[in-house]
Amino acid sequence: MTPIIEERIAHGRGQGIFAVSPLKRGAILYLGILDNRPITNHSHASQISKTQFGFHLGLSSKFNHSCNPNCGIVLNASGGHNIVAMCDIAAADEATYDYAMRNYRIEHFAGACACGSANCRGSITGWQDLPQQRKDDYAGFVAPYLIELDLENAAIAQQARSANRLGAAVLHE
Repeated sequence: MTPIIEERIAHGRGQGIFAVSPLKRGAILYLGILDNRPITNHSHASQISKTQFGFHLGLSSKFNHSCNPNCGIVLNASGGHNIVAMCDIAAADEATYDYAMRNYRIEHFAGACACGSANCRGSITGWQDLPQQRKDDYAGFVAPYLIELDLENAAIAQQARSANRLGAAVLHE
């Protein structure tokens, strides 16, 4: 099988993953195979459910973050993250994804984002910190548990608002 990606120097960003030949939207660049070791959240860990984190084997950690990515995440049958082209990618282009597509909260990248995209957020943030428009742009290319966590958190916030309104109404009686 001929490789479609390879590891190379990503100038100013360490190692990166680059397309060897042109890739079409929907092409799987990396098949996510999970390491079976249990771990806690870590800079190279992927959130693999609402509450669990894991490491992927192989080149997963070599894919760089971008606030304007050309790849996204699609869960496979094992629960691993396949990295999939969100658009056509030209040969020799770096393949990147937004780390917010896999982790609800990101606590391990304290420094500035180095992606260099025009819409750079300035720091690597998690799904919870993305504006709704960006979340909409990523539809179909994010881990589904991130959307579930958004819905759960919205329901909790709504319950809190309702409780506050009820408490305020009782005080005014």
